[in-house]
Amino acid sequence: MNLDDIQRLIKMVDESGLDEMTIEEGEFKLTLKKAAESPASPAVSAMPMMVPPQYFPPQQAQLPPAPPPVPKPSEAPPPPVDAGKKYKEIRSPMVGTFYRAPAPDANPYVQVGDTITKGKVLCIIEAMKLMNEIESDVDGKIVKILVENGKPVEYDQVLFLVE
Repeated sequence: MNLDDIQRLIKMVDESGLDEMTIEEGEFKLTLKKAAESPASPAVSAMPMMVPPQYFPPQQAQLPPAPPPVPKPSEAPPPPVDAGKKYKEIRSPMVGTFYRAPAPDANPYVQVGDTITKGKVLCIIEAMKLMNEIESDVDGKIVKILVENGKPVEYDQVLFLVE
């Protein structure tokens, strides 16, 4: 590659939408980078645009259009087990991470179908590295647990449905 070829490539990069172009021929490697909005030098801008086709950079592969986004499942709690019955809701008193058991290898505090009384520990919510035991404020039977273990919960989010 001679100086005339290099000057033609400079002009081509300057006039194109390219910001950078690299050409390799054997051990010779040339990288041209466009400066941030600087005026072209007169010597370069006076060159005629006669670049052989083999010096044009390969076209960028066109990616297929992205698939349409998959709709997320509703963030609302699932409907109660029996829509005809009224259930008492036990809600989160704080924002944090919901845990059903005191330790990863321990049994959960409660399961669906368990009978609970006021004051019974139902779960732990970790907030700012503090483990907060959440106690029942009602008597009844656990009908549904609405949060998965280890998932974040919001203030006033329904955690349990009690019959």
